[in-house]
Amino acid sequence: MSRLFIIGAGGFGREVYSWLKQSPEWGAAWAFAGFLDDNPAALDGYGIPPGVLSAVSDFVPLTGDQFVCAIGEPRARLSICHALRARGAVFPLVRHPSSIVGENCRFGVGCILCPGAVLTVNVTLGDFVIVNVHSSIGHDARLGEGTTLSGHVDITGFAVLGEGVFVGSHASVLPRAKVGAYAKIGAGSVVLRSVPAGATVMGVPAKQILP
Repeated sequence: MSRLFIIGAGGFGREVYSWLKQSPEWGAAWAFAGFLDDNPAALDGYGIPPGVLSAVSDFVPLTGDQFVCAIGEPRARLSICHALRARGAVFPLVRHPSSIVGENCRFGVGCILCPGAVLTVNVTLGDFVIVNVHSSIGHDARLGEGTTLSGHVDITGFAVLGEGVFVGSHASVLPRAKVGAYAKIGAGSVVLRSVPAGATVMGVPAKQILP
């Protein structure tokens, strides 16, 4: 049985902890060891044992240790995960039992499928992608590593999202639209066509507001 650590003890980290406990691997393949977070008081008052064990930068993985990264911000997540992988960390696919995955979907390492997530068919996810609650990804869509889908997001067929894209709650990306690396899509927005790398877009239809 592998020791399992959650990276990030904020709100999403606590959610992931709750959902992991509903996984068949909990207590069978994984022995939960605790959280890694640079704030040692992050879990004070929440009553989650064994709490925060260490800062992320100070932790040295042992052979067989496994990690789930529950940091929502894409750049921070990728930086931390790449550094830990270089020190030998292993990141499993985390898939809540209520998620639905169709045929011929492909996953990078360390992806998280939260409750109610739906991937239809021929979907490709890069490393460390988060698909939050009740978000759906249509056929043949491709999401770059580190992409974060917030809750109730709709990514439709043949859409392409680059590395590190952040999509706010209830946003939609329409068929064949392309979103550049590290772009941000505001909550409730509808992307009709291409979004430049690094841009922030909002609205229906989504329009660029930054930079």
